[in-house]
Amino acid sequence: MQKNEVYRMTAESLGADMEGVCRLDGQAVFVPGLLPGEEADVRIVKTEKRYAFGRMEALPPRPSPDRREPDCPAYPRCGGCTARHMSYEATLAAKQQHVRDCFQRIGKIDVSVPPVLGMEHPFAYRNKTALPVGGTSLDPILGFYAPRSHSLIPAAACPNAMPPSGDIASAVQAWIREHNISIYNEETHRGLLRHLVIRVNRKGEAMVTLAANGDALPAADHLWNHLSPLGVKSLYLNENRLHSNLILSDRFVLLFGQKTLSDSLCGLQFELSPASFFQINPLQTERLYSLALEFAELTDESLLCDVYCGAGTITLMMARHCARAVGIEIVPDAIRNAKENARRNGLHNVDFYAGSAETLLPRMVQEGLRPDVIVVDPPRKGLEESVIDAIAAAGPSRLVYVSCNPATQARDAALLLERGYHVRRLQPVDMFPFTSHVETVLLMSQQKPDDTILVGNSSYLFSSNIS
Repeated sequence: MQKNEVYRMTAESLGADMEGVCRLDGQAVFVPGLLPGEEADVRIVKTEKRYAFGRMEALPPRPSPDRREPDCPAYPRCGGCTARHMSYEATLAAKQQHVRDCFQRIGKIDVSVPPVLGMEHPFAYRNKTALPVGGTSLDPILGFYAPRSHSLIPAAACPNAMPPSGDIASAVQAWIREHNISIYNEETHRGLLRHLVIRVNRKGEAMVTLAANGDALPAADHLWNHLSPLGVKSLYLNENRLHSNLILSDRFVLLFGQKTLSDSLCGLQFELSPASFFQINPLQTERLYSLALEFAELTDESLLCDVYCGAGTITLMMARHCARAVGIEIVPDAIRNAKENARRNGLHNVDFYAGSAETLLPRMVQEGLRPDVIVVDPPRKGLEESVIDAIAAAGPSRLVYVSCNPATQARDAALLLERGYHVRRLQPVDMFPFTSHVETVLLMSQQKPDDTILVGNSSYLFSSNIS
């Protein structure tokens, strides 16, 4: 196999990023956009020792029944979605298979993986959109950076963004042109406008934040006059003079409108500032967290510990169903938000602690914390072994593991098996349609004396307590 050579290939399956997986000379070749069963001429663009990457020279002459016409002009250049060429049903099936593969190959766990819970209308689901600003004041570009580059792809009207995000982006572009607003240049660090951040609530109201290399916006009143008829309730300036790719600094100035934006999630009320932590897809978040609550099997006497609690959404939702809840989070701003959210919703049986899970949870367990239920929702890297050891030492009867990365979740589940827990239920949820990402909720329980563990070459099978 040679770089830049063209070979006729057929995709056998899909990879973790929805790319077609072909075989040539015994090696895997990953080809974006190629679907299983499709044959195409593929140019090798990069070779590694055991695999390679290819690019289709043209669309397959005999397309798969799962292929559809992409509905976004920025696809596939922007890289935000990797599966807009597929039917939605095909993306859900691929995610289900990915979860199954992770648990079987990485965790060596044979577990039933039900169909992924998808959206009835898998469009306009993102309540927050951050758009870099590029181009010139006469021809401004709002969009997303292409993968592994700083090439800005125009995508002001993203099909994933909740309305009125597209109209807001268009109004900002018109204001830039009308008032000759300068655009920030990353190389020279000159120019004013850097990013547009739009947050939308479930009522269609919006908060707009403009990140700028300065402490003032020219003709801000004119911009507000364009934005307020679109349902914009707040206009903020974020002063960001940092020579980095950080979107927002910690310096916010309210230019017009109200200080916060109200929203609801899981029956709780939230007041959101530009820097607030909040879930991106509210509809699917509610489905995900409702599953976590169901898996937790809380009672009025339960003690709950929520590790990696963020702004406390899961903690607060579950606090209404248990005696006491404890939240742990490393980000101090998130803990402040969590405490404010508890007060706002009249919940007094919750305690939040700022600190890393790796140090705080083991210490709290050593000091006597014995939750009936532990919930974890870690970052993509999964759980550190110190956290897994602390969970085992605490001995909760149930562990609810919410994950954005089935690979690390499967790895961690295998380690928990070694410490006396077993898998009871697993459910994938589609939080980001037409991307490769999938969330999963896993329920693990303490091994009961009457449970039988059959250890084979590649899997653990449990003869009881499987629900």
